[in-house]
This record gives sequence, C-alpha cells and structure tokens, in this order.
Amino acid sequence: MSDTHVTDAIVQVCAAQLAPTLNVKSFFDDASSTASYVVHDPATKMAAIIDSVLDFDAAAGRTDTASADAIIEYVRDEGLTIEWLLETHAHADHLSAAPYLQTQLGGTLAIGRDIIRVQEVFGKLFNAGTEFARDGSDFDRLFDDGDHFSIGSIPAIALHVPGHTPADMAYVIGDAVFTGDTLFMPDYGSARADFPGGDARQLYHSIRRLLKLPPETRLFLCHDYKAAGRDTYVWETTVGAQRSGNVHVHEGVGEEEFVAMRTARDATLSMPALIMPAVQVNMRGGHLPAPEANGTRYLKIPLDAL
Repeated sequence: MSDTHVTDAIVQVCAAQLAPTLNVKSFFDDASSTASYVVHDPATKMAAIIDSVLDFDAAAGRTDTASADAIIEYVRDEGLTIEWLLETHAHADHLSAAPYLQTQLGGTLAIGRDIIRVQEVFGKLFNAGTEFARDGSDFDRLFDDGDHFSIGSIPAIALHVPGHTPADMAYVIGDAVFTGDTLFMPDYGSARADFPGGDARQLYHSIRRLLKLPPETRLFLCHDYKAAGRDTYVWETTVGAQRSGNVHVHEGVGEEEFVAMRTARDATLSMPALIMPAVQVNMRGGHLPAPEANGTRYLKIPLDAL
C-alpha cells in the first residue's frame, strides 16, 4: 500500500470520528517520563492499553508492578474489557509491563512487523542465542502499515512511522493518534534518530505523514521532558499545534534542514539510562529473559558496543 493511499485512509477514519468519542486515560511515569494510556469505547467498554511501564530499579536489579497495578485498578473500576495491548516500538527508556497486564486482563499484544529487524540487530548485540526466535513470535500480532483494527466500535489504523527506530508505529484510533516517540510537544520537538536502524530522513517523512491529518486531530505522545521555561508535564496536543509550532518540524521546515538539525543534536545526546535492560526485555515483547540454572534471571550489558 502506498504512503498516499494509507494517509488518505487515515484521514477518512479521522474525518468520520471528529467527535471525541474515544475515552483516553493517561498514566505518567516520572522515573522514565513516559505516558501510558488506557483508551476505550464508551459504547462498548472495549479498551486498549498503550505503552505500559514495568517499574525497574536498575541499581538493585529489581522490577515492580506498581505502575501496571494502577492501570489494572482503573480498568477494573471502569468495567473495561481489554482487547489490545499496543506497543508503539521497542522502547529504550522503560521496560514494558504488557506480559504482566496480559496475565491479569487479557488482550492481544501487538506491535509493528518491523520489530523483526530490531530483534535481528539487538539479538546479535546481546548474543541472545538460538532460543531467541527473532521472528516476532513474542507478540500475538504484527501490524503492517495501514492495517485496520478496532477498539469496540471505534475504527483504528496502524501506521508505520519509522525513523526513531525501524519499527515505530502510530495508532490512529477514532479522532486520536498515539504517536509513540516520533513527536514530542511542540516546544520540545522530535525524537532522536541515532539508535541502530534509526534514520533522520525517515523520521522527517513519518512526521509529515502524521501532520497531513486534520488539524483538530488529538495527538497523544509517549514522553514529555518539560521544555525550557515550562514547569509542568504535558503529553497531549493536536496536529494543528504541531504544524504551526513544533520547534523542529513546523510547516516550512524542509527535509535537509531537519536532517542537519537532528543529526547535530543527536551527536550531543548520551544513551538513555535504561537502554540496555529496556531493549533486551522489550525486543521479547516485555518478557524477561528465562531463568538460568540457579533460578535467577540475568540481563546483559555488552561492553564498548554502542
């Protein structure tokens, strides 16, 4: 399916759902600056969980489910039925709680098909061995660009938006879009593109696809880091606000200008604090590595590799 065809289909979905019928509840994790979402169709109470967080104390090597338990409590209090556990990409800044949530609430765990490319690259980096399949089978569903699905009666489309990583997806659900790391708030800009498989040119075109949506379309972001001069965290904006005010990629910014800016900026950034544990868990769909002979699970840190 061509980019134009996919974008036209998304515009049609959004145009049919301009009333904000999708209910969105956000959960913000201060430790990783991550926004997770429970979204549901008020008419059917069918729901999805997007980009959940498993708490992780790196110094102690200890996981905790407090953030996920808050989601479970909300879902049960609201009487929701979970259809989907959606991941926008294999996050480098937090561990996914999707497998834990699935055991408690059910649902189909889904991500973009190009997670297979991420598994290939990082499977080698972490020397994961033949027991790590690298075929996407840690997930229940691999979305292709333009795949249709639904949350109850609300139509949705999975949109491939590579650049930050090869596998990034945005989920267009009714009048709302969940962008993952592709875009940040207008005063903060755009995602980095220097991870293995990242590409600033792809990121530019992915952002431009998103910004073809109607200006009133709600955008829900995966992170916020409080831009200079702003004292509060914010993770919801609109296509119109991004078009007019995004400091990296507002209307009028061309591809070459964006790529030069993004490349120079990325060269100044250090790796995320949790990239090593996060990616080797998230490439497995949030499943922790299997216990070794002594019954303990281990995470690897490859030295001098990134």
